[in-house]
Amino acid sequence: MWEARAVDGRGEELLAWAKAQVLEREPERRETFRAPQDRVLVITWWDADYADVLPELPEPDGRLVTRAVHRWRFETV
Repeated sequence: MWEARAVDGRGEELLAWAKAQVLEREPERRETFRAPQDRVLVITWWDADYADVLPELPEPDGRLVTRAVHRWRFETV
């Protein structure tokens, strides 16, 4: 799970940036969401073990976001 908060008023630009990112490997599924306060969330599903190294979306340009990207990893239970 990848989540970032855009600089005020740049949420659409961050959303477009996130949607345009190509991973070196395609996940089984990828969904992109937006939320108030110009937040963008990307969730990917992988056919992989929890400990496997997987490609991730990079950090966007620092002028586009208000803070570092947050990343979390989950597994189905």
